[in-house]
Amino acid sequence: MPQIGEQAPDFKLQNQDGEWVRLSDFRGSKVVLFSYPRAGTSGCTTQACGFRDEFPKLQKSSVVVLGISDDPPEDQLKWKRKENLPYDLLCDIDHKVLEAWGAWGEKSMYGKKYMGTIRSHWVIDENGVVQDVQIGVSPVESVEKAVAAAAG
Repeated sequence: MPQIGEQAPDFKLQNQDGEWVRLSDFRGSKVVLFSYPRAGTSGCTTQACGFRDEFPKLQKSSVVVLGISDDPPEDQLKWKRKENLPYDLLCDIDHKVLEAWGAWGEKSMYGKKYMGTIRSHWVIDENGVVQDVQIGVSPVESVEKAVAAAAG
């Protein structure tokens, strides 16, 4: 899992349109990368729409926003369109990136344990260095803390 002050590990994932995106494509810009358990669910929509609503402020500071989950491209595209999300949603179907970044682990719902995406975010500076890491953060706190770290 990348720590604050470390170089963010590069990855290559498909976005909601099936196009390949690399984290390193955004060198020279700050990046907010946020993970969410499932496209279209209430907490995830709160988080994603929070970043959507803060997007103009982030854009003014040249910050790129990327969402990531283990949802397939078609689910990501449907959700992006429904919520009018102005940024890419990345598809980590085999959850290898989520695991490497510390956002995949055991969860519990109604007493049943399962493996899944842990709501988190990372802020990466223009040189690819991690500036903020929040694993297991609430939807609202994720937006507040990431925007504060990225756009000041």
